[in-house]
Amino acid sequence: MPVLLFWILFGVAGWLFYKKFVADAEKLSKKNKRVRKEQKNGADGTLVKDPVTGEYRVKRDDE
Repeated sequence: MPVLLFWILFGVAGWLFYKKFVADAEKLSKKNKRVRKEQKNGADGTLVKDPVTGEYRVKRDDE
């Protein structure tokens, strides 16, 4: 029984690691795609409109 519990925990940890890895890879891919697009256009950043104030600002990396 303890061996079965160990393998179940090992499998769950592996699955969680895989999901985190895939999410990070997708995030990095999107960031690289945006950077390449900005370099191609000669832009310094992407502007986004603040819905509260209505002002435009440069998009942060964590958005």
